[in-house]
Parts: sequence; C-alpha cells; structure tokens
Amino acid sequence: MVSMTFEAGRDMDPVATVKLCGAGWEINIRAIPAEFARLTGIRDTDWETSGSIGAGTCAGAPAFWVQHEGNAVILVGQDDETWDFAVTIPLETVDEIATAASATVPV
Repeated sequence: MVSMTFEAGRDMDPVATVKLCGAGWEINIRAIPAEFARLTGIRDTDWETSGSIGAGTCAGAPAFWVQHEGNAVILVGQDDETWDFAVTIPLETVDEIATAASATVPV
C-alpha cells in the first residue's frame, strides 16, 4: 500500500510537494501543480514504446513517470533511460496526484 500527501505551494513559493510512502520507503517530489496535473495522461505512456511524462524533481534530479504492466513507475535521474532509482506505485495513486494538482491550477 502507498500513502500519498499533496501539499500545494503557498504564498511566494508556487511549487507543490508530493510525498509518497510505502513500507520502508518514502519519496518526495516537487513540481509546479501544472506539471503534476499532466499526469492524467500516464495511461497513454508505455515504458517500452511511447516514453514518459517529465514531472517534478527529486533529490535534485528530474522525475519521469511511466505506465508499466498496470502500475506507474517513477524514474528519478538525468533521463528516463539512464535513471538512478525507480519506485513503482499503483496507477490510482497517480490519479489522486493529478486530481489534487488540477484542483490548484488556475483555469
């Protein structure tokens, strides 16, 4: 099970933070909400053929999001082919992130 917390940017800092936690791990990703909102398209990605969605940074490196075998994989590193570490989460968790982010993006 993965726990997700979305904190929208405040005042002069427009950057939002997504905190994802599982048994024995935690990852924090920062991005403007519009980047997280683009994750609604994750089901149109495929690790093997169609690339990923770049959204946010983690530990100073870009984060890339891709659908693989019915889950979402977050790849953290300089690009989505030579990443440094990856975390697999349910696609439904990405839906929650995109929904929370979309609610904060001005129309």
